[in-house]
Parts: sequence; structure tokens; C-alpha cells
Amino acid sequence: MIVRIMGEGQVRLDDSQFPELNKLDDDLLAEVESGDEAGFRRTLTALLDAVRRLGSPLPDDSLEPSELILPAADASLEEVRALLSDDGLIPG
Repeated sequence: MIVRIMGEGQVRLDDSQFPELNKLDDDLLAEVESGDEAGFRRTLTALLDAVRRLGSPLPDDSLEPSELILPAADASLEEVRALLSDDGLIPG
């Protein structure tokens, strides 16, 4: 699966890596819903770090269709709230 981090680029992730990412996504969704700014910031950072750690970056000149788009590290809670659906950022 190809994932884009807004403002950074794309990474390729294997489906086997999604259980870890889904846990972080669930936590992020709960923090967005509760308005927990500190928890939101901590979990967004952890989610993006996990995607970077687990994924293989695509070359900068490569433009593949992204199956997921994640917010930038500096996205606000309100911006992420607008991106989220009931399923969160990572499909289950």
C-alpha cells in the first residue's frame, strides 16, 4: 500500500504492518474526538514516525496513486478532525 504524508512524500507499506498503525490510528481518533491536544500531538508524531520507520520511501520523482493520505506533522487538531471519518485514517 502506498501512503502519502502531506508535505513529505510517499512510502510503501506492507499490509502486515497495519496492526501497529491501526492501534495508533484508534488512539489518535479518540484524542481528536475528546479534544486532547497533548495526546493528539504525541500520537500523531508516533503514527508518522511508525509509517516512516516501517515504510520504504518512494523516490521523490515517483508519483504513485496514494491509497492513504496522512496529515503533516504540524497539522492542527482541527485540520485532522476534518480529515477523519468514522474509520479513522488507517482502514481496518
